[in-house]
Amino acid sequence: MNRMPRVLRNYCLTLAVVLPALCLAGLVYASVERIPAAVAAAVLAAVLIEGAFYLAPGFAELREALEVRLAPRRLALVMTASAVLPYLVYALPTGQFRLEALVRLAVLAAVIAFWYACLPRRPVADLVFVTLIAAVVMSQMFARIYVSPAPEVRVDFLGQLMLIRTGAMSALAIRHVEGTGFGFWPTRREWLIGARYFLLFAPLGAALGWGLRFVSFQPVAAVWWQTLILSAGTFAGMLWVVALSEEFFFRGLLQKWLKERWGSPWTALAVASVLFGLAHLPFRGFPNWRFAIIAAVAGVFYGLAFEKAGSIRAAMVAHALVNTAWRLLFR
Repeated sequence: MNRMPRVLRNYCLTLAVVLPALCLAGLVYASVERIPAAVAAAVLAAVLIEGAFYLAPGFAELREALEVRLAPRRLALVMTASAVLPYLVYALPTGQFRLEALVRLAVLAAVIAFWYACLPRRPVADLVFVTLIAAVVMSQMFARIYVSPAPEVRVDFLGQLMLIRTGAMSALAIRHVEGTGFGFWPTRREWLIGARYFLLFAPLGAALGWGLRFVSFQPVAAVWWQTLILSAGTFAGMLWVVALSEEFFFRGLLQKWLKERWGSPWTALAVASVLFGLAHLPFRGFPNWRFAIIAAVAGVFYGLAFEKAGSIRAAMVAHALVNTAWRLLFR
């Protein structure tokens, strides 16, 4: 019996829920911001395509099926082609296409996709791989590749999503990294562990933010139902994009590899947390040492959640709760 149809059914059922939700959200946003219909249609089409690709690494059975059917370099070629498709879909109809941008995007995607298809699986290659991912994010390269077709529309997030899913697929399907717990939906145990480490960090994080004069307590002013919707939307975005990517690369890969290399979970936790903090230096003006310090301390709690659960999904929960509380309660 062919295994692919059953795997595709689970993936397609998820798409049947997620893509209409994205479409509805995009249409509402376009209407509220009065974005021209042609621009909205092109960007929304690119978002739906990228969304479908973005979900793929989260299905272990789908990854395994692709591994069986495609040799590593062929899979890397498919990943590279899929990386440029959303760019073409939005850029060509809106007049934002630039050959230089397309080449830069294709080269970046190819480097990430072919990394483990061409290089030996050694500690140096692993370290450079994670460093490269972090460097791309910190350089804000995608803002220069994905030029906005309208003042109200930011499209550079398409590049960020591409980087996450290409890096994840490269590590999981070609490098065959195991034990990360990569996925979109935590188990009950992972929810509880993540919530516990959020509660442990919350008072310390608030004290640090106040002591470093980084934040002030300013809750979002809105009626209860607007606050509820904002909270749910913020948490979902944090969980499935920000926390998923950062926890996968810093805890699922870096912390895990350091632990395997040095044999000490505490040293790996400390180093990964410090590097996690340093990666936040460019945000809100470089060098943002206050943010870096708070992020490094938070990284310790995320790393503890990962160690406790043996899965990044627990760390994702803690991370998403911290970011959501920060967005809704502090400025």
